[in-house]
Amino acid sequence: MVGALAFGAVSAAIPLALGAMFAGVNDRPGSRRSALARIGVPALGGAVGLGAGQAAQVSGLPVSAAVLGLGLVGLVAGGVSAVGPVASAVGTQLLITAALGWGIATPLPAWAQSLCFLGGAAWLLALRVALPAPGRGGPYLLDGERGAVADAYQAVAALLEADGPSEHSRRRAALSAALDRAQDALTGPRLRRGALGAAERRLRAQFAAVHPLAEAATALAWEGERLPTRVARGPRRLAEAVRDGGACGPLPAPGRATAAQRAFDDALLAAAQTFGTPTAAVPAPVARRWARGMRAALGPAGREYGLRVALATAASTAAAQALHPAHWYWLPVTAAFLVKPDLGPLVSRTLNRVLGTVVGAGVFGVLAPELPGTLWLPVAVVAVTGALIPLSLRHFALQTGVITVLVLTLVGREGGAGLVGSRIEDTLLACALVLLVGHVPIPGHHGVGVALRRARAERAAGEYLRHVLAGAGADPVARGRLRRAAYRELGAARAGVELAAAELPSHARPALAAAPVLQALERLVDTATAAAVELDHGEGELPPRHRRELERLLGRLPSTG
Repeated sequence: MVGALAFGAVSAAIPLALGAMFAGVNDRPGSRRSALARIGVPALGGAVGLGAGQAAQVSGLPVSAAVLGLGLVGLVAGGVSAVGPVASAVGTQLLITAALGWGIATPLPAWAQSLCFLGGAAWLLALRVALPAPGRGGPYLLDGERGAVADAYQAVAALLEADGPSEHSRRRAALSAALDRAQDALTGPRLRRGALGAAERRLRAQFAAVHPLAEAATALAWEGERLPTRVARGPRRLAEAVRDGGACGPLPAPGRATAAQRAFDDALLAAAQTFGTPTAAVPAPVARRWARGMRAALGPAGREYGLRVALATAASTAAAQALHPAHWYWLPVTAAFLVKPDLGPLVSRTLNRVLGTVVGAGVFGVLAPELPGTLWLPVAVVAVTGALIPLSLRHFALQTGVITVLVLTLVGREGGAGLVGSRIEDTLLACALVLLVGHVPIPGHHGVGVALRRARAERAAGEYLRHVLAGAGADPVARGRLRRAAYRELGAARAGVELAAAELPSHARPALAAAPVLQALERLVDTATAAAVELDHGEGELPPRHRRELERLLGRLPSTG
């Protein structure tokens, strides 16, 4: 951006800075390979949206066509939000940049706008991939992956230290989330082609070894007995060895009195062996996500998301064109940031948006008189606000304030003091529209998000339970895959319940009704895990205690298939 401004190319500086800004918003702690997807894929969506919006502007279409056009883009953006967080970021950038490209006049052609946007995102992505993270041992290209796998071992140790059923449930959910993060870190796009290196092969083997440990730790925790502190010492040493890239040293064994203890002892010894000579490559699972993603986007949740985003975007675009056609893009951009149903509770998000916008616009109002005719001040403001974006992600109001100052500086450099009042007005109106659209009842879709997540969790738990009840001869690899799927779906359902419970009472009631079912499902999956360990390391038959508990939990569920 500095070079663009130095050569007077303000029109190029804006998409460059926007690309870097969105890349900073999408950046999250984790591995470098996962950053390629988190930052790079949404940047492609943003570039497409910016180019399409600019092309629509110069094509001579009437401004009123933006209502229909952005409404259709909102329908797509909302639908893909049901696929996952990366797809949701793609939809958000696609919609926002389409509105900006359609509403902001610039001498650059559409393809140049898109390239500049990609250039800004690529610059931040290059820094994210190239710079080593501080405090990491081993090859820096694996620092994020090492940290994720080490966290999974730490979560196993934390589960073994759980005291009481409520603490066990919370830490088992944290273990499931840690395993999900480690899997995502290792299965993202590769940073270089060719065969896996020795360090990466070893790390993948260490991650594969944590799954039997997690299964055995769940069975130990299910037994409900207080474990000696030395039991958790083994996974903690393994976690330190993963993080440092070194050897694990001697490990304490928990004993072999029960089937769960024998399973944990065997899993601990097997995990220790992966810290020696690099093992054969553990191939990453082949992702067949396109069909599943299309089903999610076109399913009930995707349709509901798409309708709400489309309605809010079209209504805000029409209102903005009637009120102030010169800067009509502000209002739909604000609505797009707010209405996405997967970004958090709607009411608190709108309140924080108002607070952050008022503070950010006030800061810009102080700076605005000094911006025209200067080079160093807008560069300094953009540099400072860009550096604050990673810190501001902890709170939506702070993030809104930082982004407001940054964006107003970019588009209001040539005298934008008048933008302050209209920015606040647009935010208030967008919040009102989004609150209305976000809570309007859609026939056949009331509470559909919670219901779908609960149904998926019930189906995954039922498949896992049936596999466990098949007996000791069942495939342990398939059982592990089904167990991970069950815990992953339970985590997604729990997150959906927590989100819906924070909304208005009409949206919170279905979530409150689903909470007891999910608790029973979690206990059911934990019991099935303990039963599987007993089948493998016990006498080969399901003990009466496990069978009685499974039957009791099955009776509390509306369905398990």
